Amino acid sequence: MEATTASAASGIMTAVNFLSTSPTARTTNLSPTSTSVLKKPNLLALYAPNPVPRITLLSFLTHCSTKPGTNTNNETGQNSTFEPNSNSKTNQNISPSSNETLSSSSSPSPFPSSRGLVFDLGLINSWDSAEIGSPVVKRFLSDDEERWYMWYHGNSSENPVSDCVGLAISSNGIHWERGKGPVRASDDVGLVMNCGKDWWSFDTLSIRPSEVVIMSSAKVRASSAVYWLYYTGYSAEKVNLFDCDSSELNLQNPDRLRIRNLSGENDASEKVFKSLPGLAISQDGRHWARIEGEHHSGALLDVGSDEDWDSLFIAAPQVVFHGNGDLRMYYYSFDVEKGRFGIGIARSRDGIKWLKLGKAMGGGLRGCFDELGVKNPCVVRNKKDGKYLMAYEGVTADGKSSIGLAVSTDGLKDWRRFQEEAVLRIEAKDGWDNKGIGSPYLVQMDGDSDEWRLYYRGVGNGGRTGVGLAVSEGSDMRRFRRWTGFHL
Repeated sequence: MEATTASAASGIMTAVNFLSTSPTARTTNLSPTSTSVLKKPNLLALYAPNPVPRITLLSFLTHCSTKPGTNTNNETGQNSTFEPNSNSKTNQNISPSSNETLSSSSSPSPFPSSRGLVFDLGLINSWDSAEIGSPVVKRFLSDDEERWYMWYHGNSSENPVSDCVGLAISSNGIHWERGKGPVRASDDVGLVMNCGKDWWSFDTLSIRPSEVVIMSSAKVRASSAVYWLYYTGYSAEKVNLFDCDSSELNLQNPDRLRIRNLSGENDASEKVFKSLPGLAISQDGRHWARIEGEHHSGALLDVGSDEDWDSLFIAAPQVVFHGNGDLRMYYYSFDVEKGRFGIGIARSRDGIKWLKLGKAMGGGLRGCFDELGVKNPCVVRNKKDGKYLMAYEGVTADGKSSIGLAVSTDGLKDWRRFQEEAVLRIEAKDGWDNKGIGSPYLVQMDGDSDEWRLYYRGVGNGGRTGVGLAVSEGSDMRRFRRWTGFHL
């Protein structure tokens, strides 16, 4: 590990400037093996280790594909500044002695009913043994294989308040391979990104993934791409709640349903920390370098003023590519004036500089599953009709969470709820996710059935977390059923 890091640090850096609007940003390597800082304005810097003395732009980006080692022919808009290549067809380092690859079934569920559970906690002494969540799932197809990637957050009992980002892989999106510790090679799995180390940074306490967008340069073929990870970064700065009674609302940021104090009471309701959106890039989805935004902390956006609806924090930045020079970011915050969670939208031409457009969705009707508000959005453009679908976490008046759906023709305004009921609710009393579900992530499958997969974070007894899967009944998305096995 140390030798690899030293080699990378001493290698010759090839700067790749493929942004139409060059950001004034530094890059900080956030992979578990290094925390070096490079000061190189106006350049998006990627690295090549020794012994390569010099490499060209084209040969360098050849290794950046939607799946390492696999080229896909699903590019769109060759003349655009950005080309998404993600078509579905297509605070403390944890360093265990080895990064043994494990199956997702290595840690058996203690619940009588594990219907829908596809990814449980890691084994004892693993980096993700205490909590997991925030699934970001991508499916890639080549001529000879199917490959699924899932980035997610996790932490261990040694440092339960500091989330890191990990990667698991699968051949079917059901059975996953994971690692106990940091990745050590470009085909490894496990811990891939730690919190920031700079005292002034916005992400020194905790980080959680929100979206991975596959970007490619207009100057090279679209199959040569880089992964753009949009994530939530949390600092130790506590939020000023003004007149808001956080204990009554059980307001917390980040969500920590499993934290308990010595008396056995849940101590999470008063843990409200400031969070902001961040960006990191990678060639292989495993080794990441942070791209600093214009905010002094390195974040892409700042919270609003005291009068704005998003004055407390910004969380779960989910980014969708719409067209040439048009990217949309969906995020959530808590509107103090209305006492409700809400989802906002921002727009960008280059994916780095963002302009807020305001709130897109607020709380639902009285007595509905999302009366207290909406959070953790996941927006997908339907390949069948071009409309935008938003899966979101709805919060009831008593703080319970479930998952709802909304639709919009342009992805900007006029978001309409599918129905007044949730499309996926918490499981029965003996279920592994009987306390709450949220952080949805939609994947549109191929074929005539128009099936959708819905990955989500589930919370059960004692605050135990896991990642679940539900599937739609063909194109009918009014209700999802938890996955129980393949049906021939």
